[in-house]
Amino acid sequence: MNSNLNGILCVDKPAGFTSFDVIAKLRGILKMKRLGHAGTLDPIATGVLPVFVGYATKACGILPDEDKIYIAEFQLGKISDTQDSTGKILETHDFTGISKQDILNSIPTGEIMQIPPMYSAVSVNGKRLYELAREGKEIERQARPVFIKLVYCTGINPETGKGTLEIHCGKGTYVRTLIHDMGKTLGCGAIMTNLRRSYASGFDLDVCYSLEEIQEFANQNNISNIMIPIEKAFSSLPVVRLNAQQTKLYRNGVKLSLSQFDNINIKFKSQYAVYGIDGFLGTALPDLEQNCLRIERNLCEPK
Repeated sequence: MNSNLNGILCVDKPAGFTSFDVIAKLRGILKMKRLGHAGTLDPIATGVLPVFVGYATKACGILPDEDKIYIAEFQLGKISDTQDSTGKILETHDFTGISKQDILNSIPTGEIMQIPPMYSAVSVNGKRLYELAREGKEIERQARPVFIKLVYCTGINPETGKGTLEIHCGKGTYVRTLIHDMGKTLGCGAIMTNLRRSYASGFDLDVCYSLEEIQEFANQNNISNIMIPIEKAFSSLPVVRLNAQQTKLYRNGVKLSLSQFDNINIKFKSQYAVYGIDGFLGTALPDLEQNCLRIERNLCEPK
């Protein structure tokens, strides 16, 4: 096991792989088990999949930047059981006369309620929805709030009904469901035909590597050259800097009084990146009731 690797490895996920498949593949390449990922991608999807390595796995679930950007291709006039082109086509409809503006008008922005698709990894009563769907079952699902920040229609062919959307959204958004619901609003149906994530959790495609490239770096014992320090995931947060004594106390789990940080307006922030004399330590939350800085997660290399 390679216990010296810690940080973030951004993968350009290939089509046909689940996010767990990527983790399984990387466990073999890196020869270590302690891996986690941020933001699940469907097998049809490609693009940014941040993988957290070693002690950095403790950052999963507390990332401050949960925004995602997707480039999604769609086909008007079809409805499938999976809401994308991998499923069985259930209906076909005429899409004549639908314009780019019609498409944009059919997709709401802001906070919306979205019903997870049956072919999804959502668990209901201990069973995954996709498992039920494969058994031919469909159950009632609770709508969930998701946030759609911006939607662009970057192209639409009125003759073929094929087009492309750029979608800026928050966590938990099912893009194929967004396209399915768009088709329902338009009255002709629509399925997603391709999906590429270009941004996730503060990282874009420029810092991603294919599994083949990662394997090559591993063969040359150069994986550390493409690892991103864990603090990069928290670079959008305001910073608390500790002196030597505060660093020692903080590392030992001692809560620090907020009065020690009168140089910043800490009481009005919910999450802080904490740096000690040796660098990044982790994240902390102000506890106003106890007037102290409470450790949220220690993310530094153990000493």
